[in-house]
Amino acid sequence: MGFFKRDPKEANYVGGEKHWAESIENVGFGGDMISLHPDQDFNTNSTLTVHPGEQAIFEKNGQIYQMFTEGRYQLKTENYPFISRLRNAFTGGVSTFNCRVFFIRTATSMEVNWGAGDIQVRDKKLRVASKVFARGAYRVSVEDGGKFLFKLIGNGISSFGAEELQDYFRNEFLEHIKTEIATVLVELEGEILGIQARQREISQKISPLVAEVLSDYGVKLERFSISALEVDLDDEVRKAYEAKLGNASADSEVMDILGDKWAAQQQVDIMKTMAANQGTASIGAGIGMGMAAAGSFFGMGQQMMGQPMGQQQPMQQAAPPPMAQFWLFVNNQQVGPVPMQQLAQYVQAGQLTPDTMVWKEGMPQWAAAKTVPELQQFFAAAGATPPPMPPTPPTL
Repeated sequence: MGFFKRDPKEANYVGGEKHWAESIENVGFGGDMISLHPDQDFNTNSTLTVHPGEQAIFEKNGQIYQMFTEGRYQLKTENYPFISRLRNAFTGGVSTFNCRVFFIRTATSMEVNWGAGDIQVRDKKLRVASKVFARGAYRVSVEDGGKFLFKLIGNGISSFGAEELQDYFRNEFLEHIKTEIATVLVELEGEILGIQARQREISQKISPLVAEVLSDYGVKLERFSISALEVDLDDEVRKAYEAKLGNASADSEVMDILGDKWAAQQQVDIMKTMAANQGTASIGAGIGMGMAAAGSFFGMGQQMMGQPMGQQQPMQQAAPPPMAQFWLFVNNQQVGPVPMQQLAQYVQAGQLTPDTMVWKEGMPQWAAAKTVPELQQFFAAAGATPPPMPPTPPTL
């Protein structure tokens, strides 16, 4: 009596007799890395078909008996002695054996996606804690089907696909992925928003670490990539910093447009303010400080436009040497430095007299203004009157 064909997923008898499979091949999902054949009882004349890109492994009670690569095989005891050790019955003159047959996909797997979120780092430029999210994909292939199956066989699996692969290796993969990304970010001197430019470099650092994990399972890493490295821009602290940077950038653009006119306007405004304060006791100090501040504003304008202070423009004459600047001792306070061209105002205000102590760079010590040749012109011009002569001693 012949055998009746049955659905391999069914465990029922068809035609009143139990069926022993005569044809063994992979009937699982094509993308699975491991597929368990639904039958466990086979006759010794079964035909095994192993398609390209896969292996067939015969296993019983956790022991691997035989492995087959691509090809078509007639399973007989005289050809494959391992069947004798598995033989369990003679039924209707047919010798049968019992075991499980796993099909291992050795071709490169489909792309497996991975994701690693909430990598905590500190942005060195902004000095603010930041979160980085990473994602990517990898592809693998099975180099040693026996090793791969032996590692996983204790889990009672009947199939093992890309999703199971990702779940199984998730923790080990993420440990290496997060560590390497965090290490690169910690070493980064600039702002972390530019980390995308180093995706390939980071991928190359992570690949051998992931490959080492897989090699213990007889699996080869074919390709590992990072598709995105993203900074959490919704973080409230970072958003506040970004707003400040945006305002600073806008100010810089205004400076680029206004250029020297902006610096010149600041000087005019400062001089107007000083003029409005004429007659106060600190007029001299105010003028000196105002001129110094105006010079600072002008220097800032040049620097923000990318032009160093003091840099000469083409076709311009060389700048004249700087005028002398003096420090004055007025009302028990040091005032200055005051440019030479402003000293006349101090004379008119009565804050610089012939006896006022002054000092400038190059003088060994403070001295009365009347003893400094450069300052004598101011007293003559102002009609300064020398102090009265001491009384004539009485004649004896």
